[in-house]
Amino acid sequence: METIVSRGKDVHEAISLGLELLNATRQEVEIEIIQQQSKRFMGLGQKQAVVKLTKQMESTNAPPHSHHSDSRNDFLKDIETLLEKDKLSIDEKESEKEDKAELLAGKAWVENGILYCESSPSHFPLVTLSEGIELYKNNEKVSEKTTILSQSDIYELKPAIIEKKTFWKVKLDTQKLKVEVEVHPGYESTWVIEDCKPDHHIKIKGREKREARNTLQYSDLMASLENLRVIHGFRQEEMMKAAQTEVSGTFVIAEGIRAQEGQDGWVEFVVEMADQNIGPRMSGDGKVDYREIKTFSTVRPGQVVATAHPPIPGKMGYTVTNEPLPARQTKPAVLRAGNGVALVGESFVATDAGRPQVEKRGRMVKVSILPKLLHQGNVNLESGNIRFKGDVEIQGEVEKGMMVEAEGDVMIHRAINAASITASGTVISYGSVLGSEISAGKYNLLVAELGIMIESLQKDVEKIIAFIGQLTLSPAFKSSDFARGGLQPLIRILLEKKFKGFPAQAKKYIEASRKGELFLNDEEWKQVSVSLTQLFLSVNKEVVTLEMIQELSYRMKALHKLSLTPAELDSFITIPNALNSRIYCSGNILILGQGSINSKVHAEGKLKVSGVIRGGEVFGRLGAEVNEAGAESGTPTLVTVPAGQTIKINKALEGTKIVIGHHRYTFNQTSYNIRARLAQDGSLLLS
Repeated sequence: METIVSRGKDVHEAISLGLELLNATRQEVEIEIIQQQSKRFMGLGQKQAVVKLTKQMESTNAPPHSHHSDSRNDFLKDIETLLEKDKLSIDEKESEKEDKAELLAGKAWVENGILYCESSPSHFPLVTLSEGIELYKNNEKVSEKTTILSQSDIYELKPAIIEKKTFWKVKLDTQKLKVEVEVHPGYESTWVIEDCKPDHHIKIKGREKREARNTLQYSDLMASLENLRVIHGFRQEEMMKAAQTEVSGTFVIAEGIRAQEGQDGWVEFVVEMADQNIGPRMSGDGKVDYREIKTFSTVRPGQVVATAHPPIPGKMGYTVTNEPLPARQTKPAVLRAGNGVALVGESFVATDAGRPQVEKRGRMVKVSILPKLLHQGNVNLESGNIRFKGDVEIQGEVEKGMMVEAEGDVMIHRAINAASITASGTVISYGSVLGSEISAGKYNLLVAELGIMIESLQKDVEKIIAFIGQLTLSPAFKSSDFARGGLQPLIRILLEKKFKGFPAQAKKYIEASRKGELFLNDEEWKQVSVSLTQLFLSVNKEVVTLEMIQELSYRMKALHKLSLTPAELDSFITIPNALNSRIYCSGNILILGQGSINSKVHAEGKLKVSGVIRGGEVFGRLGAEVNEAGAESGTPTLVTVPAGQTIKINKALEGTKIVIGHHRYTFNQTSYNIRARLAQDGSLLLS
């Protein structure tokens, strides 16, 4: 059996050439069409037809020639039919290929992670890579982000593999009480290449697949703790969590024992110290008495008012390196007995009848018993001014130009007209306040003022001590009269040459302490005045030593520290209304009637006005609540609080100004239900 492959312009020509080569007829061969003739791309040239011819073995029983001729004709017809069908099939396939080639011409696409491209004479496809995908061209990595593709090159896409190591750091705090490990687990990132549809410019994207890999070992932590010499407070469970975590975090792997704070000494009061608000009472005839709204605490002579308790020491702690941590040393309360009180052991015992009063500033506790002065009628020229070391109750008015000063509380049943009321405790008035000055918590105000003065004086005294110390070291001083007769001549020279303003400041302090003598329960303030006079202002023959000046400086420094210690806000002022007045209180101020007109009101605690504020200025260090503020006439009205506090106004008329910290705001129209405060970023919030 003989086989050949023949080519020709078409199938007929290819078969004819093949038959000639085999020297056979069509009946003697089997014909297989391998390729039909067709035109090339863009009509350039033509593909030849290809056929395969196989010559059959000769048969001994050959049919007669005529029969052979008929069979040949039938065979040719079959060949024609076969060729026609095959031509149609091949033409359809070629057409589909041509259509597909035309659609993909000049485009690129990705399928199952493989990059394909089809170039065209008019366009080359482009590809842009995203993070995590690398492109190789002819086995070389492409560094450009966007690349022009050519069908003549071989391309390969490779997903990037990124590995990040575990980061961890062990820290010991400054007190050696805690060891923390900060862990950021490592990971391995791989990208899955997503398919892209054919386009002239494709962007190949990948989907990241990240797997956490924490390489921190338990042994690593133990080695770090050993390097830090940690021998106490290991937390094994936290160490295991740190070694196994797949997310970033901080773990306490060792912890010491904190020192337990003790308690300073304190005073326990065995009688009711605070006045009781009982509210208005109804009498038997059904009338309500709004004046009987409060009961006052009283004690009898010999009654125990309070008892002091000793301090409770704390417990020692230990660091993670087993070093001891001592607890803060606790201190006893400083007990001081005021008027009408004696200290018997650790107890305050009343020696007089009256109302108990307590003053607390830091660890200092002072208890006094205040008597009460009841003045019937008005305070006027006939009665004279009232100054009393206790509580004062006035059943009439306080007339023009008169003054009431009390070491305790002041209660006035009628109006206060162009007068001055000063109290260490509270001021309660049931009548109007007209053109007057009222001050409650005078002691706190006076201590603050004297504290500012004494700070400046103490700094100068320290400088004077330093100058004298330098001079006393010189041989000239030791041989002079200064060493034998005292330091007064030298002090006089220093005041004249170096500290010219000191005498005036000292006199100012002495005068202020003298005027406030009624309210200065602590004798230390008065004693400083005496020492300033003796050492710096008077001319006498008493020998002044450096130790005496140093002792004065120490006492002045202690008093300045005392002035900075916050006092308990136990003072308050309650009035129905105020007109053209000045009102100050170290605690809260309550104006519960018609309100405040053209007055200046300053509350170190909270300010509450149930009525209106027309003109003037009001201040509440712990916030302000006002029913209505402003005036239709445009009279300036200002409501102020510090930063961190809130102003609440039910109705603010146009022109009303509010200040919170350094922020100022003016209402340009009438507004209701205002709540003003500062946001965390310091901006002003109005709601």
